[in-house]
Amino acid sequence: MKQEKISELTTNRLSVYLRCLNELAGEGERTVSSDTLAKRFHLNSAQIRKDLANFGEFGVRGVGYYIDSLRTHLTKILGLDKEHRVGIIGAGRLGTALADYYGFQQTNFKVAALFDADKRKIGKKVGHVEVFDIKSFASIVKRDKIEVAVIAVPAEHARDVLERVVKAGIKAIMNFAPVPLGVAEDVKLKTVDLTTSLESLSYFLAQPSVANGRTLKPNSGNRRI
Repeated sequence: MKQEKISELTTNRLSVYLRCLNELAGEGERTVSSDTLAKRFHLNSAQIRKDLANFGEFGVRGVGYYIDSLRTHLTKILGLDKEHRVGIIGAGRLGTALADYYGFQQTNFKVAALFDADKRKIGKKVGHVEVFDIKSFASIVKRDKIEVAVIAVPAEHARDVLERVVKAGIKAIMNFAPVPLGVAEDVKLKTVDLTTSLESLSYFLAQPSVANGRTLKPNSGNRRI
């Protein structure tokens, strides 16, 4: 296995597969074939087999995949077999919403701290998460063993925040600020640009009517040949 060649798209799909397997396990299922998994969750069976083959042979001829076993393997592959502590920079509406996101309760990601420069927010709590002064970021990161940073500040502050985050030794960063950011190769940065996603949807809406993935020509919808 040559993990250095595994693309981010592949790891994203592994996360989807794990979520599907968790749902099947919750329903009491013990085994599943790639075809059944694909049909049930609108996936591609050939892609499933190809992705999993990057990490070993998990399928059993005539059976498919043992769900619990495959869940365990994917959990380890994705590094989800241990807790990852998260620090969110920006205690505004987005930052506090993320800190209070119920979905984290079902994962191994734990929001350990919020950070902000507004003295009126420092010392307050969002749920069980305390807001700290951004000036203490490096010391809190070290104290609480924070591995992941989430940038949820206005665009004009994002680059300064990123510099502070990198200097603190954080190697995994998620950026919600609507501005392009660059990092060294040993740092992983993912940007979630809500505006770009909405503009992509706007483009879709601006196109001719689409059905079943195909663009329909005007007045052709009910024509029979």
